Amino acid sequence: MAWNIVFEPLFPLLLIRALALAAAGLLTYSAFRRARGTPWRVAAAAFLTLMLLNPTIRNEEREMVPDIAAIVVDQSQSQEIGSRPDETSAALERINERLAREEGIELRVVTARNNPQDETGTALFAALEEAFADVPRERIAGAIFITDGQAHDVPRNAGELGFEAPVHALIVGRKGEKDRRLRVIEAPRFGIVGEPVELTFRVDETSAGDAPTGERARVTISVDGEKVAETDAPVGENAKITLSLQHGGANVIEINVEEGPDELTMLNNRAVVVANGVRDRLRVLLVSGEPHPGERTWRNLLKSDPSVDLVHFTILRPPEKQDGTPIDELSLIAFPTRELFDEKLDQFDLIIFDRYRRRGVLPLAYFLNIVDYVEGGGAFLASTGPAFASPFSIYRTPLAAILPARPTGSISEGGYKPGVTPTGERHPVTADLPGSGGPDETPHWGRWFRSIDAVADKGEVVMETPDGKPLMVLGRAGEGRVAQIMSDHIWLWSRGFEGGGPQAEVLRRLAHWLMKEPDLEEENLSASVQGGLLTIRRRKMDDATPPAIATLPSGEEQEIVLEETAPGRFEGSIEATELGLYRIRQGELSAVAASGPLNPREFADVRATESVLQPLIRQTGGGVWWVGEGAAETPGIRSVRAGQDAAGETWMGLRRNEQYLVHAVHQVPLIAGPLALVLVLGSLMLAWWREGR
Repeated sequence: MAWNIVFEPLFPLLLIRALALAAAGLLTYSAFRRARGTPWRVAAAAFLTLMLLNPTIRNEEREMVPDIAAIVVDQSQSQEIGSRPDETSAALERINERLAREEGIELRVVTARNNPQDETGTALFAALEEAFADVPRERIAGAIFITDGQAHDVPRNAGELGFEAPVHALIVGRKGEKDRRLRVIEAPRFGIVGEPVELTFRVDETSAGDAPTGERARVTISVDGEKVAETDAPVGENAKITLSLQHGGANVIEINVEEGPDELTMLNNRAVVVANGVRDRLRVLLVSGEPHPGERTWRNLLKSDPSVDLVHFTILRPPEKQDGTPIDELSLIAFPTRELFDEKLDQFDLIIFDRYRRRGVLPLAYFLNIVDYVEGGGAFLASTGPAFASPFSIYRTPLAAILPARPTGSISEGGYKPGVTPTGERHPVTADLPGSGGPDETPHWGRWFRSIDAVADKGEVVMETPDGKPLMVLGRAGEGRVAQIMSDHIWLWSRGFEGGGPQAEVLRRLAHWLMKEPDLEEENLSASVQGGLLTIRRRKMDDATPPAIATLPSGEEQEIVLEETAPGRFEGSIEATELGLYRIRQGELSAVAASGPLNPREFADVRATESVLQPLIRQTGGGVWWVGEGAAETPGIRSVRAGQDAAGETWMGLRRNEQYLVHAVHQVPLIAGPLALVLVLGSLMLAWWREGR
């Protein structure tokens, strides 16, 4: 209950003031004339003015509402270093105990975490704003931060907070901490495969700022998890290193610096760069054994790709042809066999024999050169025709050592639709080809009309005829790869016959598989981080796969079950809540994935500090205390009024706002109408009586 006197004017205050001024003027004149009834006239005017102002005794039924205080607990990754998690929990528990003894304070506890996918760092004040989002500003008692002091959204001044209550901070950690960190200064986003790229980085001792220390630190560089270089980098200065990208697509470059003295964490001793490898020009040698309808299709397909540098020769006049035509009247170019198959063979990325037959053009020694080229890591594709089943077959050359399919000597004629084998449904070259249909469906592409019968002695058959004869066979020879197409009618797909087929897609995949692109490996493990989710993809030729082991940036290991999403493809995912490099392994396969920016603000400086928050806290009247190991006792808590000190050496204050809710109001006029009338008339009568004497 609360009692007080209020005024409820019967007329507008402006009118009452005007009447009061008029009365005051008349009474002044009366006093000047020394009228005997002036005092009673003054009393009458005063009673009349009081009656018009209508003084009222008000009785309010009030309910006091608690003030709101917030505790913001820093749970960013820098708070996971050493004993900070335990110290944070202990400080929070002690503050909760002290606040529980304070009456009239409602407590809200929120956590602040950094987003691994952006550069915002630790957003303490964003979490505080969220806690006070639905609280009237006049009910805020104050805020308490439990943090290492590394905040990245500190307002410029106390006015930007939006309230006038004190802000306090409990700093978890130790004064004078030291740490070493690695930063990427300049990194390539793209690079040509096999060509050198330059990377600039810097190793700093945070305790020394940006100044050189004269020391050197061992730095290791890895690409896709494999170490490629080591160097001694000067501390406090930029350092450069040159390396080359080994394959197309994403190359994950990891830079690690050795542990420094009094190291706080190794999380900021590494940095990750993702550089996309681009092939400069794919040099392809295409040799057509004779003119045929599919020859132009091969040429057009390869020439349509601007990244392909094509060298194409078609044998139009074999050496054994003797028709009496003078040599100087022939408009043909001599086949530069020695230059191509001896001097410059290793300059080609892919060699294609299209319906080639033994005609005395290439001596056996050059076929041996091709075998050595493939076994040394090269790629060879044979698109066969009827000659492959004849005595002039290239299988009757040293190429037989690398070819996975052996001809039977017969040729099958008649229309059929090529099909993908169960192995092909899992193989990256032929899996999910457009128009292939399901396992029990007929393919939705055009027919072919010839196949060269063969037996696949080695390698994998990924496409076949309806009666099970091989159509596409893939194999390996030494360090290189070989593919055979057992028909010369694939060109019908490019001409749109009966709807055509995915010739361009098949040959694109086939060429990339031959050149060992990681995305087209049969046994492949890859990982990526998108939208805060780490996704692991496993390609495998078997029906099942064991779980993958993911090593988080913090060093913690987690087992991830991979589920089959399509034949030969498995996936699994977990939340990527940490910044840095995730390492995934399964058996002999490994993969890496980077989460977050190259140089995260969260790890720019992980030392505990009061300097970041202290200027703002001083403006609010709050205080800062260290609560780490060996620090003083957690401060006590008091309620203080506005304008009083809100922090001491051993205590912190929360503002007492004394806000309340009014449930009912009772009002009684102090001067009722009849009473006011009696007072006014009585005063006037006394004035008349006094003046009449």
